[in-house]
Amino acid sequence: MKISLLLTGNELMSGDTVDSNSAYIAQSLKDLGITPYVKKVVGDDLPLLVQSIQELSRISDVLVINGGLGPTVDDLTALALSEAVGSPLQRHSDALKHLEQWAEARDFVLTESNLKQTDLPKNCEIIENPRGSAVGFSCEHDQCLILCSPGVPSEFKLMVEQQILPKIKTYGNINTATKITRLRLFGVTESGLQDIVNQKFPDWPAEVNLGFRVQMPVIEVKFTTIGEAHNELNHVWANKFQSLFNSYVIGKDDTRLSQALNTALADKSMTVTTAESCTGGAIAAGITSEAGSSAVFHGGFVVYSNEMKQAMLGVSPQSLETYGAVSEAVVMEMAQGAINVTGSDIAIAISGVAGPTGGSPEKPVGTVWMAWGSKQNVKARRFFLPMSRLIFQRTATAIAMDLLRREVLGLDTDVDYFSELKKKQVLKSEAF
Repeated sequence: MKISLLLTGNELMSGDTVDSNSAYIAQSLKDLGITPYVKKVVGDDLPLLVQSIQELSRISDVLVINGGLGPTVDDLTALALSEAVGSPLQRHSDALKHLEQWAEARDFVLTESNLKQTDLPKNCEIIENPRGSAVGFSCEHDQCLILCSPGVPSEFKLMVEQQILPKIKTYGNINTATKITRLRLFGVTESGLQDIVNQKFPDWPAEVNLGFRVQMPVIEVKFTTIGEAHNELNHVWANKFQSLFNSYVIGKDDTRLSQALNTALADKSMTVTTAESCTGGAIAAGITSEAGSSAVFHGGFVVYSNEMKQAMLGVSPQSLETYGAVSEAVVMEMAQGAINVTGSDIAIAISGVAGPTGGSPEKPVGTVWMAWGSKQNVKARRFFLPMSRLIFQRTATAIAMDLLRREVLGLDTDVDYFSELKKKQVLKSEAF
């Protein structure tokens, strides 16, 4: 089955917007055993769009057009499709109803520019957009199914899952007897995983395709089998893999680190508080980004200055003067202070040198101390993350959440994050 992609927009041509949508749908099609036939990117040029639609529909079974569904004059997909297939534009009642409901839910007053999103080719059918103002739409031309979708990634991804892939499966009569199991891991590298699998499972069956994809800060591992006869193989080998790397597995499918942490806290009926310096509240923001976080999160502290560490968390001036803000003593006092103030069951405290300046020979840029635990048992560790400031903050935040997750679940917290050394410990484990 030949599926082509047509991406539109001057911002894609100029590099102002990075095209992530084609990568997403390509990965989604890969689950069906399909690789895109042609991918083409064009700017906001009506004659070129019309020509591209006509050319690609002649050589493809399915053409996915992405972008150009907005309310402005440079959003040309509906008009281009109208001219390419010879179907005049008209105001589509279902598209208008969707737009009105979208606006009403947001107390938004529609303008004539907004109504442009409801002028669609006469012979098209609506593709529902659960999130955005513009519906998608589809039609057939030259024995090709043409699917038009919005360029906003969050809208596009949901439509791919709920609308576009099912339409492609039905149209192409694709055998969907494919079983896919996805696990998400944190704290190991792709190469580390593959090396251990090669050593531990030399008899890995060819019928179970093993794939790795980095989705910072986690790695997705995918187990794919084709045909119902191999469903059990998928189940057996995915379980073997999960058993081997159990402490690194945060969940299945699209599980986030923050989600895994909150689930662990909820399952244990525990509450957490955060005390942050170098991450500026990012750990608390991650925890509270999840629905239901009020049940597990009491509060957090962003204590950037030494004065705030003393005033809000009771860190002693002597510790700050003797050891400095980035030290084992200070983060342990920060964690204890956060628990004392909030009464939470567990806390995480962090202080580091995010850079690019501020380092010293004793504490170079990238040095970070973390302390975590209960009132009776606080632990601390030093990490060295020599990265750009933003990546440093994101990585430190992820490690902090994972340390909390491991502590709550009773897993080993002495983890050599992203190091190949842990491989030896995994292979020596007596559990397998």
